[in-house]
Amino acid sequence: MNRYPWWKYLIIAVALLIGLIYSLPNVFGEAPAVQLSSGKATLKLDQSAVERVRTVLKEAGLEADFVELDGTSVRARFKDTDSQLKARDALSRSFNPDAQDPSYIVALNLVSRSPQWLRNLHAQPMYLGLDLRGGVHFLMQVDMKAALTQKLDSLSTDMRTLLRDKDIRHSGIRRDASALIVRFRDDAAREAARGVLQGSLADVDWVDGTDTGGSGDRTLVGTLKPTSERAIQEQALKQNITTLHNRINDLGGAEPVIQQQGIDRVVVQLPGVQDTAKAKDIIGRTATLEVRMVNDSVEAQAAQAGGPVPFGYERYMERGGLPIIVKREVVLTGDNLTDAQPGFDENQEAAVHLTLDARGARIFKDVTRENIGKRMAIILFEKGKGEVVTAPVIRGEIGGGRVQISGRMSTEEAADTALLLRAGSLAAPMEIIEERTVGPSLGADNIAQGFNSLIYGFAAIAVFMMLYYLLFGVFSTIALTVNLLLLVAVLSMLQATLTLPGIAAIALTLGMAIDANVLINERVREELRNGSAPQSAIHAGYESAWSTILDSNVTTLIAGLALLAFGSGPVRGFAVVHCLGILTSMFSAVFFSRGLVNLWYGRQKKLKGVSIGQVWKPQE
Repeated sequence: MNRYPWWKYLIIAVALLIGLIYSLPNVFGEAPAVQLSSGKATLKLDQSAVERVRTVLKEAGLEADFVELDGTSVRARFKDTDSQLKARDALSRSFNPDAQDPSYIVALNLVSRSPQWLRNLHAQPMYLGLDLRGGVHFLMQVDMKAALTQKLDSLSTDMRTLLRDKDIRHSGIRRDASALIVRFRDDAAREAARGVLQGSLADVDWVDGTDTGGSGDRTLVGTLKPTSERAIQEQALKQNITTLHNRINDLGGAEPVIQQQGIDRVVVQLPGVQDTAKAKDIIGRTATLEVRMVNDSVEAQAAQAGGPVPFGYERYMERGGLPIIVKREVVLTGDNLTDAQPGFDENQEAAVHLTLDARGARIFKDVTRENIGKRMAIILFEKGKGEVVTAPVIRGEIGGGRVQISGRMSTEEAADTALLLRAGSLAAPMEIIEERTVGPSLGADNIAQGFNSLIYGFAAIAVFMMLYYLLFGVFSTIALTVNLLLLVAVLSMLQATLTLPGIAAIALTLGMAIDANVLINERVREELRNGSAPQSAIHAGYESAWSTILDSNVTTLIAGLALLAFGSGPVRGFAVVHCLGILTSMFSAVFFSRGLVNLWYGRQKKLKGVSIGQVWKPQE
């Protein structure tokens, strides 16, 4: 009756082992480290950078615990802060010989002290949020009017191209606040233009008007549809968030928090970053794109070798570090690029597919027709410095506004290039409207207070349960410990960011988890008071309490999912821990605790009593 089959005990053992392994890294704390990351969009770090870092540290007489490639950056861990600071200076001198134009960002960081065997299992500690680790907080507002204005300006250019291609005469196109106004001499031209514009510019509503300047000209007034306005604003916000992610990764801090707040604001939290000026410099960085023709003449080749650059040309560096000579004249800018996506060409090789607006498509068609066999360079400018992302050869005339860049690139490089081209610059201006710095000492105090509250709360629950329910209270306390172990392990595996609201959610989870054990224990007591045999009372107690526990946890989970879906910031962080805690508590409070009871009492065939506190026997 009260026996588990072997496979259930195997599940419990595996869960405990996984929980122990993946929660263990949180015990070791953090060690000082130096992180080397790319300071330019076109520069990437690979395994060769790891070897170079090891060489620099060895020459400086410094010994690192380890040096490894972590994503797109290289991290070196040290035993103390003195070695950390010396390593930063040595790496800065080696990787950035020109301090005025740094190619790499060398940042101080903290990494886990976990032993190598845990790191080989990809067991990492939870990230600590801004309130626990310290750092900087920005609240940024996106200028949505500017995003709509940019869209209207782009549409006005497209309109001129469309009307010229269809040979429809007009007296001028102008933008007035949030509308586009096209003037015509007669009704026939206006009607012809209406058909063309309605068919090609689906985002705009067109109505008739009359020129108020006294000329009597007929006009078409175009305004963006409400659905199109919302889509433009949402896209601008998403692109700005993507661009901020790309820029903030250069700071080398812990997991950044970048999330939307409301319809036009973005919250940026950078745990571990104390240099507010540096953070603002990275966030406020602007990137622009330009397309120029490459000069491959003998004169240009001499300039590549260090000779003088021909008049009307400039020298830039390609991704591989080789110089390239391009014309000063700009063919296209990033303003003409509407989308960039990675993909494959006709030979199933990695490629980047670009989409241009109407003006860009017309210019690109003309340029490619006139320059077949020549190279075209796509240059990314950051902080006034330009670098060539790619310089493909033009194989033929390219029309229709869809461009393909391919040749000598991996799928990863294609994805990176598409991201650079798509999100190299902000879609709409942003300004910082709130700025806050949290010191590391305050973060340490928050950690201490938060964990003290958990420890004292856990101790009070354990003492009460063991005094009131005796051995069953011990089982409940062990189950509560397992619940906490599994919750920390799951949060660590998900690489969740722990904040003060998260600690509050853990404390709430402890209370909810022990509530399930209280229900079970009271059901068992009730069965014993009704005269049931101990084995029958244990079985009936768990069976009857299960439906109540399930109902209460499901309703609480629904509330947690609502917070997760509609909340943001601290509320969302609370909801994540809360929902995970409900799932782990159902496993530990019911499945695991019954396994303990079955292991202790299940094999006793003639069980005379159970240690569950005072049981009032029925009257004879």
